Amino acid sequence: MKRPWFAPLVPLYAAGVAVNNLSIERGWKAVRRLGWPVVSIGNLSTGGAGKTPLAIELARLLGGEGFHVDVLSRGYGRQSNAAERVNPSGTAESFGDEPLVIAREAGVPVFVAEERYDAGVLAEAERSGDDNRQKVHLLDDGFQHRQLHRDADILLLNREDWLDDLLPAGNLREALQAAKRADVIGIPADDPVLEEALRAWGWQGPVWRLRRHMEVPAIDGPVAAFCGIARPEQFFRGLASAGLHVATRIVFNDHHHYTRDDLQQVVDAARAVRAGAFLTTEKDYIRLAALTAAFPASVPLKTAQLRIEIEDEAAALGWLMARLKTGPA
Repeated sequence: MKRPWFAPLVPLYAAGVAVNNLSIERGWKAVRRLGWPVVSIGNLSTGGAGKTPLAIELARLLGGEGFHVDVLSRGYGRQSNAAERVNPSGTAESFGDEPLVIAREAGVPVFVAEERYDAGVLAEAERSGDDNRQKVHLLDDGFQHRQLHRDADILLLNREDWLDDLLPAGNLREALQAAKRADVIGIPADDPVLEEALRAWGWQGPVWRLRRHMEVPAIDGPVAAFCGIARPEQFFRGLASAGLHVATRIVFNDHHHYTRDDLQQVVDAARAVRAGAFLTTEKDYIRLAALTAAFPASVPLKTAQLRIEIEDEAAALGWLMARLKTGPA
């Protein structure tokens, strides 16, 4: 959602971004390098691009090629800034919701720290005794975290970003010009016009076409759907495309910390439409934590899982593995 009344503040925000980027490019801020190669997955907007499911997919693909893979994340919303290895059985308060989703779904070690370099140092220390297979860090939401050297920069971009404005009037953390720092741009596979616009704009690098697939449980009758994510309309649209009867939709802020009052709001909304099930995202389920046990037994709580597939997967994986061997140009 755009907020045009904040337009007078955009130049101030843009100046802050420019100063930060200039300090990196001129060497005024140190860029630290880990011992193993780093693949960054990021975007320009404040969320909703599919970074987490792409990190899970790349972990699966690289693991299938014999790589030892781990993921480095900030762990947004957690209570500590210390570097830690994510316990898949832990809580969002301890590790953040997205690192927990990755740890549970990808089955690879995930490390969190305010400075992703510290997370990488911990990862390399823990795995120093591993065998001689090639190792790689995946940097989750890393496009703006330029203090850490990366060997490949994957940027996710969609039409909403292409037409959006800088914060605080829009949702872009950086202007579109920053996309030229990327090595690969990933776009929705069903938007060929966006690729044409990218090429006309001057992009000459690889473009990955990404297919979003939502795994939705089969549910008969009306559903009460709720979420606290950056782009809730994508979640609801996916449910409708799967043929579900979404009778009520409840939206919370991104990374919302759920309370019993929130639970009551959701339950009341479900009763009003006589819903037969509650449906939410994986990240929301994790943030609900112990509150999941308080949902009525007669109306089960189910989750929908977002998956991302790369068109021409072999070519994309081949490019990435070659890049990891040769390093950035």
